Parts: sequence; C-alpha cells; structure tokens
Amino acid sequence: MHIHVVRAGESLWQIANLYGVSITSIARINGLTDLGRIVPGLALVIPTEDIYYTVQPGDTLWTIAQRFGTTVGFIMQNNQIADPNSIYPGMVIYIPAIRHQVRPGESLWAIAQRYGVSLQSLIQANNIVNPNVIYPGTVLVIPRRQRPVIEVNGYIYFLGQQAVPIINEVGRLLTYLSPFAYLIREDGSLQSIDDSPAIQAGRAQNAIPMMSVNNFTSTSAGQNLASVVLNSTQISNTLIDNILGVMRDKGYRGLNVDFENVLPADREAYNRFLQLVVDRLHPEGYFVSTALAPKVSATQTGLLYEAHDYPAHGRIVDFVILMTYEWGYRKGSPQAISPLNQIRRVLDYAVSVIPRNKIFFGFQIYGRDWLIPFVEGQEAETIGVQEAVNRAIRYGAAIQYDTVSQSPFFRYTDERGRAHEVWFEDARSAQARFDTVKEYNLRGISYWALGYPFPQNWVLLEDNFIIRK
Repeated sequence: MHIHVVRAGESLWQIANLYGVSITSIARINGLTDLGRIVPGLALVIPTEDIYYTVQPGDTLWTIAQRFGTTVGFIMQNNQIADPNSIYPGMVIYIPAIRHQVRPGESLWAIAQRYGVSLQSLIQANNIVNPNVIYPGTVLVIPRRQRPVIEVNGYIYFLGQQAVPIINEVGRLLTYLSPFAYLIREDGSLQSIDDSPAIQAGRAQNAIPMMSVNNFTSTSAGQNLASVVLNSTQISNTLIDNILGVMRDKGYRGLNVDFENVLPADREAYNRFLQLVVDRLHPEGYFVSTALAPKVSATQTGLLYEAHDYPAHGRIVDFVILMTYEWGYRKGSPQAISPLNQIRRVLDYAVSVIPRNKIFFGFQIYGRDWLIPFVEGQEAETIGVQEAVNRAIRYGAAIQYDTVSQSPFFRYTDERGRAHEVWFEDARSAQARFDTVKEYNLRGISYWALGYPFPQNWVLLEDNFIIRK
C-alpha cells in the first residue's frame, strides 16, 4: 500500500491514473462516498505494491536501494536516471513491485514459496477470490513487505446486538476482544454487562474473549472504591470468585484489569491484588493482563500514575496495555489525542522496565471536534475518523499534518458561524504508529475503541502485520 496526500487541484481521477488503479478501489479502501469531492491534505491509501518514494535530504540511490531491497541499477532503469548523483530532495522515485506471469501447472502456493512470501499475502495483494483457480498467463504482483507477527486487542463498549456488525467487520484482525467493562463493587460483586452477543460474534471470528473489569465510571474516578477492595483480602477473594464465575459462564479466556486513579498509598496493595489474581487464574488456564496509564518515569506524580507500578506489572501479569492516548482530552484544550512524540517517551520508559514481548501499544481510533477559542468547562465532541474526514470535505477545510505529534488536524467554520478545530487520525498517523510498534519490537496493538469507522487503519494494519489468531 502507498499513502498519497492530496494536493490542491487534484481529483480522484488524476490520482487513480497516476498510480494505475481504479477510482472505485481508492474510494472503497478510504471510505469515500462522494467521488467528486476531496480536499487538500487528505491522506489516501492507494492499493498498490509499487513504491513511490520521495527523496529526503541526505539520501543516495544506494541508501534508497538498500532500504527497499533493490539495486541502484533497477532504480535508475525504472526512473530514466542517467547520473546516480543527480537525485534531489523532493524527487519521487518509482520502485515497481516484482511481477510474476503464471506458467502452466503452477500453484499459488508454489509461487509464494518461490518468492519467500506468505500465501495469504499473495492472495491479498492480487485480490484473488478463489486461490485454487489461477490461469496461465495471469500476471501476479509479488508483495515485497515481510510482515512481523503481532497480537491485536480491541476494546468495545458498544454492547448487546449493537456490537455484532462492528465485530463482524473487523474481528478477523483481532487476537483478543474485550467488551468493556464489568464494574467492581465495594462488596466484591460485579455490575454485569450485555456482552454475550459480542463474545459470540468474536468467537465466530476466532477472536479470544478477554474479560475487562474496572473501578470507574463517567462520573466517578473510583479511587475510594478501589481502595476498599484492594485493602481487604476477603473482598479481593470474593471479587476474584465472581470474576471466575463470569469467565466460566461466558467463556472468557483471560482477564484485563483496568483499575485507574488508584490512590498512591494503595500501590503495593494493587500489586498484591494482581499477584493474587494471577495465582488463582493461572492454575485454571486463564491469562491476566492490565491497562497502564502512560508514564514516562517511575517518579511521575499524579493520581492516574503513581499506583501503576510498571516493573511490578511487567513481572506479575502476562501482558500490559499502555493507554497511550487522551492527551487531547475531551474536556481539555484542542491538541493531538495520541501525540507520537509523547508516546515515544512512554515507550522509552516502559521497555526499560517491562519485557517488550509483554507490551501492547494503545491506539485510539477516534477524533475530537472542539469549538474555538477554547473555553474552560467546554467539552469536545468525540467523533469517528471517517466523520472527521467527512466534515473536512463538507466544509472544504484543508487538512494539515503536525509532524511532531504525527497527527492530522483542520479548522472550519460551521453554519452558525462557530469556529472548530478537529484532531483525528489518518493513514499517515496510523502508519507512523505501526512503524513505531515495529521499531520497539512490541507484542501488539490494543485499540480503544471499536465502533468508530476508520477503514484505512484496518487495511494498513493487515498490510503491515500478520495477526496472531
């Protein structure tokens, strides 16, 4: 896949012709409904295995060839370059993918083996409907990218039957599915949720159901509730009894503990509780994970951070989910929701005290629309990524991209004359996060939360990784 950023005056027809693909395929992958309307700055995923690389300062043809696993001669031949020293920053280098013409008697499996790629990636790259039927003379594109294997979790708080179509759409790309969430009570009981439809839909997609328990609501931070439970061995054991009851009844395979705003004084009590959970769940074949606030050091202060002991969680539980989002809080001022520069600070600390094969990168897949100028107490509207794109197109707003946070944003004026600022995610920011997961060699990605349409994300996820099922 290639990411193309729309320039002023460009049309979908021109872009499709540039890459030799159909307008329909671009529209489908990017969720576009009005083929006649796009805006500058819109990032489009182009369904091609060919590479279009923009030369950066300091690049040479040799370094570019090394980066993409090809040769200087091949690049020169395909770009009519006579002098290898004549390239310049901003120049676009075209590197076509390898193509194979099917010969009589060849199978897809044999072709995949010949080029050292997976059968599934070969099928995907060529949109093959029936892998058992290929015809001599057919030209196949050979996928160039070797994709690492990761695990993917998806939280979902749209429950009941509402969850089913959401999971049907993306469940095949999930290792774990986490209906959110069973609220704990002071006596160790649990407030139930309508999770059975989600679990059944996930199981049909081979997504492992992971039970989620929490201590907070939209109106209560939950610190006192957590304190009562964590400081009583009796209540803790009662809570674990009830968790096990739900897991057995509903078919959950593991547990995710998301206790937030735990009092700093309860840090060790929280650690002891997690050890108790593991000691009781592991013998019965269940795994245990936790959700961790985005800390950048062991000494970071604040109610959200102090009781989350990164080294202890990394030692006790099977894996952790870093909640690397919500800098752009709905009740705060406009800014990137998941700024990558801040996330990297969290990751730098996390990998120093937690094994990398236990860390999930938290990825939020929604946007926010703030009224500006920002007024204290005013709450931003949370919207899906696709809705953010639709608003940019509707109001003719050019999309900008902040290279520090690796996040897109735009401003517009609505029908009532009110100014807005929108921060969201797009193909560029998604790819930057996937590259970061690979760079840090993390176990996987955890999405918060399913139900906000972001078609580009799922296409790029599958293009970058093999999802462990």
